[in-house]
Amino acid sequence: MNNYAMNSAKNAPITDLHQPQRVIPLVIIAPVRDEADLIELTLDSMIAQTCRPLEWVIVDDGSSDNTAEIVRKYAEKYDFIRLVQRPDRGFRKVGGGVVAAFKFGITQILHHDYTYIAKLDGDMSFGPKYLETMMEKFEQLPRLAAVSGKVFREEGGEKIEEAIIDEHVAGQFKLYRRSAFEEIGGFIEEVLWDGIDVHTARMKGWQTLSFLHQDAILMHHRLMGSSDQHVYRGRLRWGRGIWFMGYHPLYAFASACFRMREKPFIVGGLLIFIGYCWAALKRVPRYDNPEFRRYLQSWQMAQLKLPFLKAPTSKKPE
Repeated sequence: MNNYAMNSAKNAPITDLHQPQRVIPLVIIAPVRDEADLIELTLDSMIAQTCRPLEWVIVDDGSSDNTAEIVRKYAEKYDFIRLVQRPDRGFRKVGGGVVAAFKFGITQILHHDYTYIAKLDGDMSFGPKYLETMMEKFEQLPRLAAVSGKVFREEGGEKIEEAIIDEHVAGQFKLYRRSAFEEIGGFIEEVLWDGIDVHTARMKGWQTLSFLHQDAILMHHRLMGSSDQHVYRGRLRWGRGIWFMGYHPLYAFASACFRMREKPFIVGGLLIFIGYCWAALKRVPRYDNPEFRRYLQSWQMAQLKLPFLKAPTSKKPE
């Protein structure tokens, strides 16, 4: 176990592993690539849950490190964890590659009587009641399509929130009601898949939600958008992604200004807008769903009339 995992394990709530866990009708698929330094945090978080999924399919998408070996050790001990492997394509394909690996994971599911399906990253950790808390929210809201907690990362001993609005759902650990997931056609193989799915669900009359709760904290152990080479490249890719998705230019500008508040300060937001403008000038093709783009831009213009750009309050998990 790496040092970060060891330190986190010392601070994690202790769960009696001899107590039987309630099994919930949930299948989790985790596309991972070269996550050996962090994946034990995710594995340890999952086995400590107060309720466990029917099946957790971990798709090793061509790792060159010992990710597969780490997962295999856990799979030998916990029968709900399964490792499946895909050939190495030779490079990390952000967004589309993750969804392709997720779709491959769906074909590997053994338990087909599930009610919920989730996508999980291999660089996350969360408390022992996370799944229990998500299931409670699904039970409370029958039209809830997708749900997550709020995402934080640790900086200088403090927990810093990766700001997303409550209508959005964290792509790092996104739980879906199966009926809603199938109605929207699943995820598309593009960078902004985790925005398109949420707005498609809302367009079809479903609810989506991320919420702050002490048992629903997601700790992200990598700066968002930095998995492919460096964060600056990630911000340019983000800008191209929101162009593809169909962002209204005013909302794209406002969103870029908002992201200037986050690391890398100022520059990150500028790069997002540069990426958007570059794609617009090059007339890069957009998401081929005019109805979706009309809905998205209508929603965005309504949001611009609200104080959504106000700096997040100093909410911190307990």
